[in-house]
Amino acid sequence: MENLIYLDNAATTLKKPPAVVQAVASALSCVGNAARGGHAGALAAARTVYDARVKLAELFHCPRPDHVVFTSNATEALNIALFGLLGPGDHVISTDLEHNSVLRPLYALEEAGTALSFVPADRLGRIDCSRFEDLIRPNTRAIVCTHASNLTGNPVDLARVGRIARDHGLFFIVDAAQSAGAMPIDMEEMHIDVLCFTGHKGLMGPQGTGGLCIREGVEIRPFKRGGSGVHSYDPHQPAQYPTRLEAGTLNCHGIAGLSAALDCIKAVGVEAIAAHEERLTRRFYEGVRQIDGVRVYGDLTFPRAAIVALNIRDYDSSAVSDALSENWGIATRPGAHCAPRMHRALGTEEQGAVRFSFSLFTTEEEVDAAILAVKTLAE
Repeated sequence: MENLIYLDNAATTLKKPPAVVQAVASALSCVGNAARGGHAGALAAARTVYDARVKLAELFHCPRPDHVVFTSNATEALNIALFGLLGPGDHVISTDLEHNSVLRPLYALEEAGTALSFVPADRLGRIDCSRFEDLIRPNTRAIVCTHASNLTGNPVDLARVGRIARDHGLFFIVDAAQSAGAMPIDMEEMHIDVLCFTGHKGLMGPQGTGGLCIREGVEIRPFKRGGSGVHSYDPHQPAQYPTRLEAGTLNCHGIAGLSAALDCIKAVGVEAIAAHEERLTRRFYEGVRQIDGVRVYGDLTFPRAAIVALNIRDYDSSAVSDALSENWGIATRPGAHCAPRMHRALGTEEQGAVRFSFSLFTTEEEVDAAILAVKTLAE
C-alpha cells in the first residue's frame, strides 16, 4: 500500500485527511448514541451529528440543517427519495448517464406502475438538456439525474435542468455521488429539491456515511421505521425531519469523520479542489489521448468530474487494470461500473472500460507514471 498509486477515487477516496482518521478514532472512545439519553456520551453524539448537519447545509446551500438526513451511502439516500416521492401512475424522466443506484430503484418503480423516460446519451456520453422538456407529460412528477457520470465524468448542467423542473412543477432529484465535495453545488441556484450524496468519495469521509439534503416543503414518505429517540409511544414514525427518515442508530463514528473532512474541504475550498482535480484530469487526458491504440471516452472539452475512462486496443479492460496494478502499482477500476446504459451508449458493453479517477491528494508525478504505464501497455 505504501507505493500504491491510487487512481480509483471515483469508487472511494482511499487517502483521507489525517483529521478524518483522528476524528473517527476519538469518536470510538467518547461518542454515545445521539438522542438516547442526557449523559455526556449521548450529548457528545448529538453535538457531533448536529455540527455535521450544519456544515453540509452550508456546503450545499440547503436552507435548513434539520432537512439534512443521514444515510449509509448515496444508494440508500436515492432509494429513500425515489420510493418516498414516486408511485404508480407517475412519470419520471432520467438519463442514460445514471448509475444503478438510480436505475434499479426506477426499474422497480416501473414494475409497480411508474412510467419512465430517458434522455439518451450520444457516443461521447453527452446529453442534450433540451430533451428533458420534450419528454414531459401531464403526469410527469420528477426529473432524477446524476450531476456527473461515474464512467466518463461528463457533467449535467444542473441549473438548466433545475429551471426546467421548477417551471413545470416537477421534483428535481440529484445524485451527487461523484460531485459532492469536488464540484460546487448550490441547491437554491440549481433549484434542487433533493440532493443525494455519499460521504466517502469527494467529501473524503468514511465509508458508511451519506445522506439527503431536502428543500423545505418536500414531503418524503419514510423508507424505514423504528427507533428515533423521540415520540416513543407514537406507533408511527415521527413526522418531522430529520427523524422521519433516520430510523435506528446513526453511524456517529463515521459522521464524526465526515464532519472533520468537511472542515478540511472548507479550509481548502471546493473551487480550489475542483481546479486541482481538473488540472490533473487534463494532464492525464493530454498525455494519453494521442497514444496509438488508446481510445478515450467522454467529452473532455469542458470542466467535469475528475475521471478519464479509456480502452487500449481490443484488450479486455479487466486485464489492463490487472496489469496496471501488478506491474506498476496503479489502482484503477475496470468493467461496467454499474452504468449499463452509458456503456451501451459508448459501445463498450463487451469490453468495458478502464477508469482513472483523481483526488485532492493525487500528484502530478502519479499522473505522469500512469501516462507512461498506458503508453507502455499500448506499445
